[in-house]
Amino acid sequence: MRALPPLLTRRAPLAALIAAAVAGAGAPAPAHAAPALQEVMFVGNNWEGTADVIKARGDFAGIGRINVIPDKNQRLAEIYLNPIKLAFFLGIRQTAGEGHDQFVDDMYATPDGTALVASRPSFADVVSIDLATGKLKWRFPVSGFRSDHMAVSPDGTRVAVSASTSNTVHVLDIDTGRELGKFGTGDKPHENVFTKDGKYVWNMAIGEVNNDFDDPSQDVLKGDRKITVADTGTFKVVRTVDMRQRLDAAGRSDLSDAVRPAVFTPDESKLYFQVSYFNGFAEYDVATDRITRIKTLPKNPATSDDRTAFVNDSRHHGLSMSPDGGKLCVAGTMDDYATVVDRTTLQEGPLVTAAKPYWATVSGDGTACVISESGADQVTAISFATGRKIVSVPVGDHPQRVRLARVPVGWTSPAG
Repeated sequence: MRALPPLLTRRAPLAALIAAAVAGAGAPAPAHAAPALQEVMFVGNNWEGTADVIKARGDFAGIGRINVIPDKNQRLAEIYLNPIKLAFFLGIRQTAGEGHDQFVDDMYATPDGTALVASRPSFADVVSIDLATGKLKWRFPVSGFRSDHMAVSPDGTRVAVSASTSNTVHVLDIDTGRELGKFGTGDKPHENVFTKDGKYVWNMAIGEVNNDFDDPSQDVLKGDRKITVADTGTFKVVRTVDMRQRLDAAGRSDLSDAVRPAVFTPDESKLYFQVSYFNGFAEYDVATDRITRIKTLPKNPATSDDRTAFVNDSRHHGLSMSPDGGKLCVAGTMDDYATVVDRTTLQEGPLVTAAKPYWATVSGDGTACVISESGADQVTAISFATGRKIVSVPVGDHPQRVRLARVPVGWTSPAG
């Protein structure tokens, strides 16, 4: 016969039995298993202040929508009571916003899938939205007066956000919004990219895109444009890269050195990036610190070469890479197309007609490039294998960033 625990033998004192019962009654119940998660895509509708949630593969059908500005009235009251904040708020509307407020730029999900974390340029902050209730969980006002692109660390626990008017990148705890550190950048920090080991973050500063000093002879008036590489443990800058010198050495002194969207190869040996005004991209070898190839993509005959007409100086804005590193997907923003490029030959595939495509990312299964068509309020999936369009899905007003995320299985839009 199996021996009984000591407290259940006849010799156990009554007081011990009572103590054990009391202790057991106060013990916490077993933790519930974490909810199962499904992979989705967040689509940020910049002018509307919402984020569409769509399937990450297959038919990319819509699942729901999230209000990213539930505190809109409170934020506007604060802005209108502060003349300096109001001046910047209206300035963003008339410049980067093309006459509209910029309510949602970038978005990620927390690792447990319970919240969406978004940067809101016109409100100069980053917020966390509870996906079950639609309410704010935390808010972090960035330094200065505008927040911009973000990046999430490989483990999903930290988010880096560009504060574009203070030339600063803040790194936050994605669950609490607590600032873990920050570092200085060039003028108008924009894109952020974590290395795959999470040890470094690369920031690309695009300079003063809001002025009209766009002629090459006025280039000096565009500010300090450079790549800043910071250690994510110490937040010290460990390297800066001025692409002006590298472009000149490659024989392309005619190109701007304002680095826009960028993507590493899977082994991080090469960085592909777009620059202001240019219909194409460059290939940069990280180890040798030099530009090895530059690809010029077709111009749309209907697109004016007037640089002042390009949205925030960007002719092409959006770049992603297939998981195997074999294909690049390029959003030809002002030329109204997207195309898949073979990375070995740099030969482009079919030009897929698109209305002001503003971003490019990779589907959940890695087989498709997904672009946002900000001029048509839809996202479009393009096959990496064939370079041809798979499907378009309607979303909200002026979609820009598209990011992979995870939410609970069976999730539906919060009420209200």
